[in-house]
Amino acid sequence: MVPKGNRIAGLSPHAAAAHEAEEEAGVLGAVCPTPLGSFRYRKTRTNGASLMADVSLFPFAVTEELDDWLESGERERRWFRLEEAAQAVNEPDLAALIRGFRTSDCETLTERAKKEEIGATRLGGNSMFRWFQSMMPKQGNFFNLFEAHTATLIGGADALARLLQGGPGMNDHIKEIFQREHEADDITREVLQSVRRTFITPFDRSAITSLIGVMDDAIDQMNGTAKAIELYEVKTFEPQMRDMAGIIVDAARVTAEAIPLLRDVAKNAGRLHDLTERLVTMEGHADEIHDRGLKELFKANAESPMQFVVGREIYTHLERTIDRFEDVANEIQGLVIDHA
Repeated sequence: MVPKGNRIAGLSPHAAAAHEAEEEAGVLGAVCPTPLGSFRYRKTRTNGASLMADVSLFPFAVTEELDDWLESGERERRWFRLEEAAQAVNEPDLAALIRGFRTSDCETLTERAKKEEIGATRLGGNSMFRWFQSMMPKQGNFFNLFEAHTATLIGGADALARLLQGGPGMNDHIKEIFQREHEADDITREVLQSVRRTFITPFDRSAITSLIGVMDDAIDQMNGTAKAIELYEVKTFEPQMRDMAGIIVDAARVTAEAIPLLRDVAKNAGRLHDLTERLVTMEGHADEIHDRGLKELFKANAESPMQFVVGREIYTHLERTIDRFEDVANEIQGLVIDHA
């Protein structure tokens, strides 16, 4: 079973889920407030009654594993690959949610890079077209570059989530975000150069530059968040800020799954639709969290306007980061419409 428990008075559902994860599995991290879905199971109560219970499942990015925790004497913490986890749990609906968290046939970026040569083409067609294609410059390595960029998004998002938890090591997390942003800039530059020097491209050139542009904008906003925190020496963060960081982590994960599927848009159109729909849903949820957090920040700092200004800047960068992931979703949806 995954860590779970009853609703806790005074805590939102996702915060209660994170609390249960700490108590039952001894893990800390960033929880995404937007649920993956829900499942039902039959729960036996202490009085003997066996009742159906509805469970909402939330993505949780683990940043720390505790050596000792509240229920360490009662439970065993173990990590699984997704398919192994789906086979291990007792509830079929939970297994389906685990499998849907990321498609089981998605290869990691490293595995794909090892298997595929730079510049490998994916175009097919009749023999005459293949002969003509062989005489032309190759498609370039756009897919590899896109996937390499998603690795910087995941790394930057994870570092941002750790940063907003505060405590020791904040400077290291800031430094990592800066480095990830520089890596992303190098990849973006290579994509833009490849667009100019490549004769045949897998998509329209403007679509390629737009997609890599909004991906790069996302990590630029993460970088802006880290810069503001470093500049103003912020050490503590509002719960809503951490919630938005949790959404950013999951948005990066969804993007990292979606981008490789663009290698065969027609085949993967259904899954791409599901993933982009989740990105759009998370953006709407993030707007609500942003507005609520900003309002509470204003009330708490009515006599400290500078504290409010600093907090608002952090909120703004976080919101814009998630907005850029929605832009990624829109670009991918456009490709699906054009090519599927």
